[in-house]
Amino acid sequence: MSGLYLLGGAIAAGLLGYLLHALLKAEDY
Repeated sequence: MSGLYLLGGAIAAGLLGYLLHALLKAEDY
């Protein structure tokens, strides 16, 4: 069960990082 929790956390962190990167790129234009 803890493995599933870690997987979910990794996916959430990746999603947050992707959104943050997209926002920073959008601010450049």
